[in-house]
Amino acid sequence: MIKRLLTLAAGTLFAAALCGCGGGSDENKLTVLNYGKYLDPKAIELFEEETGIQVEYEEYITPENMYTKYKAGSIDYDLICTSDYMIEKLIGEGETLQIDFDAIPNRSNLDPTYFDFSKSFDPNNQYTMPYFFGTVGILYDKNKVDEADMHSWDCLWNEKYKGQIIMADSVRDSFMAALKYKGYSLNTTDEAQLLEAQEILIQQKPLVYSYLVDEAQDEMIAENAAFALVYSGEAGYAIEMNDNLAYCVPDEGSNMWIDSWFLPKTCKHKENAEKFLDFLCREEIARMNFEYVYYATPNQALVESLEPELQENTTIFPPKEVLDNCEILKSLDETATAKYNELWKEIKSTD
Repeated sequence: MIKRLLTLAAGTLFAAALCGCGGGSDENKLTVLNYGKYLDPKAIELFEEETGIQVEYEEYITPENMYTKYKAGSIDYDLICTSDYMIEKLIGEGETLQIDFDAIPNRSNLDPTYFDFSKSFDPNNQYTMPYFFGTVGILYDKNKVDEADMHSWDCLWNEKYKGQIIMADSVRDSFMAALKYKGYSLNTTDEAQLLEAQEILIQQKPLVYSYLVDEAQDEMIAENAAFALVYSGEAGYAIEMNDNLAYCVPDEGSNMWIDSWFLPKTCKHKENAEKFLDFLCREEIARMNFEYVYYATPNQALVESLEPELQENTTIFPPKEVLDNCEILKSLDETATAKYNELWKEIKSTD
């Protein structure tokens, strides 16, 4: 899964050099890989109508799933959107091409703040363009909890909510909550800290209603649990569906995530990819995708045109003091990744 033949990579670069990586007039194609339900299909239709470029669009579920699809080498993707830590991994492996931001004039609509955040995984802002961002926190039912409890990760170990807690079925997200509760970095590789986090996650198991990912928001909308560990985007949607729900980021801090676009080394239509990125930065297209996904957008031109109640929605757009108290997930090396996975497997298998 990790390796790609050097001859294939060299062949890709050679072909890119011959065609400028943008393709000729007979190459009006663009192959895109993105998270599921993360771009309004109508936006793709508009792009195709405006440019004559045919978009071949694929979706995936998790960054790890994306990595596997990309590394399989069966499809030459031109443009991919994924999460911060996975892009950092691919940059480290030499699997990314530099973006020509001069070809993306609408980039001026993006708030430079989020390029600054992106430096944690793309130090010189050469390879990525931010798309959506948010936090991880607690989605809770105001009728079932003491709201004061929700402002600390301690709530995940509070006996009075036994059988009413939804945890993330995700090694990094669940460890994040335990590590931040203990005052550690969510990117720690210190074995003693990881074992301490594992111990309290095992102790928590009798309190947990279920370990879920996408289904957590639906369970909360149906009022089947008191609270859940979720991404802010899921929380925003759930709150729209049920006004008994609310969201907060605990005071100990959390994960701020950024999903960004990048050009993989398999790109054969670089010019088309950059046209698409410029298209996505247009205010009216950013609005389409914001209304479709309902995650925080770095498109400042759009944000300034949103209704005041949306601009002030702290679930969607976290305040600066919340973001300043968060960390961005870093890519872990193979040894650390294996350790996290081993400890998570032990947690899940413990009765």
